[in-house]
Amino acid sequence: MKIDTAEVVRWLAELEPVAEDLMNRHLGAAREWFPHQYVPWSLGRDFDGPLGGEPWRPEQSALSPAVRSALVVNLLTEDNLPGYHWTIASRTSRDGAWGAWLHRWTAEEDRHAASIRAYLHAARAVDPVALERARMAQVGTGAVPEPLGVIDLVAYVSVQELATRVSHRNTGRLSGDPVCERLLARVAQDENLHMVFYRELLRAALEIDPDPVLTVLDAAVRDFAMPGQGMPGFARMAAEVAVAGVYDLRVHHDEVLVPLLRSLRVFELTGLGPAGEQARDRLADHLAQVDARATRFVERRARALAARAGRAGHDPAGTDGAAPETA
Repeated sequence: MKIDTAEVVRWLAELEPVAEDLMNRHLGAAREWFPHQYVPWSLGRDFDGPLGGEPWRPEQSALSPAVRSALVVNLLTEDNLPGYHWTIASRTSRDGAWGAWLHRWTAEEDRHAASIRAYLHAARAVDPVALERARMAQVGTGAVPEPLGVIDLVAYVSVQELATRVSHRNTGRLSGDPVCERLLARVAQDENLHMVFYRELLRAALEIDPDPVLTVLDAAVRDFAMPGQGMPGFARMAAEVAVAGVYDLRVHHDEVLVPLLRSLRVFELTGLGPAGEQARDRLADHLAQVDARATRFVERRARALAARAGRAGHDPAGTDGAAPETA
């Protein structure tokens, strides 16, 4: 399908006042913070290479393999900022309220990768060589979602920003490191404000023309995939993250899809036409399917982890037969 230019222009004009109001609200709610204050610099020491420091070794990291994988996935997702900036700019505008938001959002997102990478290096939490090679591979592909228009973009990022917030928050909570938890909680606060901006744009669009917007939202929810799908080793890392409970189908259903759709009052909308009603029915069916799959996965994971505990060391990867399902 091709981008409908007339539809893009229409939605940009219709939502411009809303974007301006939301931008002002965001500026009032956002709180200045400084990444360097969240990094444990006192733990840092030179690595091997030109400075002749100490090579990285796995035993230097105090984090579990699953938390390390979650941090790498989260960081590489943040590293893809140039691609996301281009996508949003090409689907919206670099002028007016849209442009002001784009640049503000980009500036805030940029500090996420900077602070997380600095933490990982200072704490020797992950292999820095492997991390840099993964960053080059990830950013070098330029693989980012490419929505067809304004509403497609707003619907996707409404889900993605909330998913990212939850992933950061859960990673910090399960890290066992108060420094890591504090940093990721701060990053998650940014992501929450970003989600609110897009969610409220989506709410305004639903009020303007609910049937096509609900149809787009239905597609965005059913087709949603976390943006890290193309990164090196993603399947293995996603499995570790799911088994650890950082982000799996249960989290996706309970902490992302249900809260978002409830906030938008999707199942309480009135005055829908046939297309809107059908989209809402599909959303309800999808939620039920995800819920059922999540229940099956959680049960399999519990059995597998119990079996693993009964024969310690049998399955170092931690899956032990529980095929992880991610969003």
